[in-house]
This record gives sequence, C-alpha cells and structure tokens, in this order.
Amino acid sequence: MASSSSIAVRELPLFPLPEVVLFPGRPLPLHVFEFRYRIMMNTILESDRRFGVLMWDQVQGKPVSVGCCAEIIQFQRLPDDRMKIRTLGQQRFRVLEYVREKPYKVGLVEWIEDTPPEQNLKPLAEGVSQLLQDVVRLSAKLTGEPIELPDTMPQLPLELSYWIASNLYGVAEEQQALLEIQDTAARLEREVEILTSTRNHLAARTVLKDTLNDTLQ
Repeated sequence: MASSSSIAVRELPLFPLPEVVLFPGRPLPLHVFEFRYRIMMNTILESDRRFGVLMWDQVQGKPVSVGCCAEIIQFQRLPDDRMKIRTLGQQRFRVLEYVREKPYKVGLVEWIEDTPPEQNLKPLAEGVSQLLQDVVRLSAKLTGEPIELPDTMPQLPLELSYWIASNLYGVAEEQQALLEIQDTAARLEREVEILTSTRNHLAARTVLKDTLNDTLQ
C-alpha cells in the first residue's frame, strides 16, 4: 500500500521490541539495559531524541516494516549505565531499507499519515466511545471493582482511534494491523468490531454470573 503522505524521508535509529506496538500520542516507558541500545540512547540524546519503535515479528524472525517514532521526554541514568526512559509516540513511519545493522539497526524511513476523511467521523467516534463505556461497565460488574475511563480520553476521531488501539492488551498482532491502517474510519470500524465482540462476551458472562448467584441464594 502506498503511503498517503510522504512528508520526508530520513534515517532513523530503530528499536525492535517483542509484543510492543507504539501509537502516536501514547506514552511508552522503557528500561534500556542491552549494551547496543545504551549506545543508541546516548547517541539519540545528543541529537533530536527520536528513534523508531518496531514490533518484532516472532514468526518471521524480523521486525515489521511499519512502526512509530518515539521521542524521549525524560530519562534517568542508573549506576550500572542502564537507563530508564519515558517516551511519547510521534509520527508513524514505514522502513524503506536498512542502512546499518550494527551496533543497532538504522533504517531509511518515510512518514505515513491517514488519508483525509471523506465523511463526518464524529458519529462513528461516538459509537466507539459508547461501546467502550459498555465494556468498562460490564467489566466492573464482573470483577466487582470500580472501573472508570480517564477524563483525558481523546474525543477527536483520529486521536481516539489511536488511544483505543493502544489500550488493547494481549493482541499485539491486532494492534500492529490497526497501526498500519491509513484510514481513520477503517480503524474505528475495526475497533467497533473488536469492542462489540468483547461486549457480547462480557454480557454473556454477566448473565451467567447473575444466574449462578440467583441459583445459590
């Protein structure tokens, strides 16, 4: 798929991580201990503090080609030269080619963006938000613990689509597929499918729980 926006092409240090997919606007804390990545972070801190995060494809045995740029916003050096860093997701990118492999990967990347929407996405975003509230309400009922959505949850369709995708757990491949989508409506529609399935599953479990409780009383 051709990118909808090739704003620029640049070299970017790359940090492959298993089961981790970073989205624009989302935080990612990291504990850096491997020697090659300590070198990378020290180099980055002397420049623009940016590097690329790519999910490591364990089936293919290599990084995926689409990732998200991370910017270091805070860091702490530990006594043994390990580092704790806080990063924030920036633009998405596609790796065009690798220009260096050692001591760490550096890729020539192009930035990618979603295509401009041809429809009003507000109703779709509101529908996704309502589904998410249903999932949270049913989860709270099942666990008996209060669960609330944060006040900082985005309202704009694009940012909301990234926020929801970043908060899916245990489904890195699904998250990667959502990251690669270059159409906000398509990403939200896929999230509607995921949340509807989750809501239906939780609703069935809630009914079963209520039925068992009534039987035991």
